[in-house]
Amino acid sequence: MVTGGGGFIGSHIINRLLAGNQSVICLDNFDPYYDPIIKMKNIEKFQSNPDFTLIRGDILDKKLLNSVLKDVDYVFHEAAQAGVRISVENALKTHETNATGTLALLETARNSGVKKIINASSSSVYGKVEYLPFDEKHPACPVSPYGVSKLMTEHYCRVYEEIYGLKSVSLRYFTVYGPNMRPDLAISIFSRQALKNEQITIFGDGNKTRDFTFIDDIVDANMLAMKNGSGIFNVGGGHNVSILHLAEKIIEITKSSSQIIYKESVLGDAIHTFANTDLIRKKLGWNPKTTLEEGLRRYVQWLSTFQ
Repeated sequence: MVTGGGGFIGSHIINRLLAGNQSVICLDNFDPYYDPIIKMKNIEKFQSNPDFTLIRGDILDKKLLNSVLKDVDYVFHEAAQAGVRISVENALKTHETNATGTLALLETARNSGVKKIINASSSSVYGKVEYLPFDEKHPACPVSPYGVSKLMTEHYCRVYEEIYGLKSVSLRYFTVYGPNMRPDLAISIFSRQALKNEQITIFGDGNKTRDFTFIDDIVDANMLAMKNGSGIFNVGGGHNVSILHLAEKIIEITKSSSQIIYKESVLGDAIHTFANTDLIRKKLGWNPKTTLEEGLRRYVQWLSTFQ
């Protein structure tokens, strides 16, 4: 089962699983945080596949989870209230969906014969920087309710493995991008603006840095985590890129005449993220394969088709 399977990452995981002849249940409540029509389009091509089942429902619905999980071996847990900024505006919803929702899933799964949970965590758990790149031993001091909620999911997964024997892996994603990505993310916004030669707005001075990870590499990590390992792993692309450089690179790739403007920084945004991926390389044999330039070109090419 893939929770949040209509979303960006979830739909890509489903695509890979179906290509490997797995039977997949997609559980999604199609929350209107962003247009549910986008999510339906993400999974539209799966509907005719006999190995695909769509269930509209919420991870907080324990009765539904009980009925669904009895036939499930592996759960890819992608359902979440995403977004640092919305978590600052509505921390309670973020907590209920991410922390309480994960707890409900784990509680049901431990009594349902589920073999393993592959939990989508986030680099937001690190928050305040003590050193870069972040390894998994770096102190976790989130600076947003979203980061706190994702850290809670990791602890719940760990505790349920230690107490109940429910195996899990938590993958700390570093800024995932690629075809079908959420429309509210920087690469998506900048690329759409650049293709229209509109102004590109950067919040802050542009010197914040991110480690961008292409979607195919994220899916690779999930497939490896299904087969092996437990605990927590960083999944990052190995790029320490400033937001200004990102915007400039997108302008270059799109051959845009867009100008960059600056606005006040947003509360809750991390200053820097950068992944040390030594542990996942050693334990799971994972390596990022997609350079930032290649990934951006592939995304812009896809976006140009759908603009």
